[in-house]
Amino acid sequence: MEIHAAGAFPTKQAPADAFTGTVWHDPIVDAPPPARIRANRVTFEPGARTAWHTHPLGQTLHVILGVGRVQTWDGPVREIKAGDSVWIPPGEKHWHGAAPHAGMVHIAMQEALDGTHVTWLEHVTDEQYRVPPVT
Repeated sequence: MEIHAAGAFPTKQAPADAFTGTVWHDPIVDAPPPARIRANRVTFEPGARTAWHTHPLGQTLHVILGVGRVQTWDGPVREIKAGDSVWIPPGEKHWHGAAPHAGMVHIAMQEALDGTHVTWLEHVTDEQYRVPPVT
């Protein structure tokens, strides 16, 4: 068993090649093999978002604060709020981030396949982001 004290892992700003706007990652776990799980607390400032991406074994998001958005390729933009959980199946192209006028914090959990947790794709355009969410 390992216990990591709060603050043991430094907060890192998310890279601009995979995110738009200001986004912060706080590592929760990146388990050693044979485990495959990685989890981060991700803080999005208003308007910030991921690029389009996929996960080889899927991803679970659990919103802990604020209001956000999530979309699968060719699917509607959906609003997500604190307490909501989202399951994204393996290989599904998607993005997620904060609402335009509200920040959002979620826990992102995904497993690796052959050492890969995520495949980053193109950025979400402003036009794609501004589509109003369905209710």
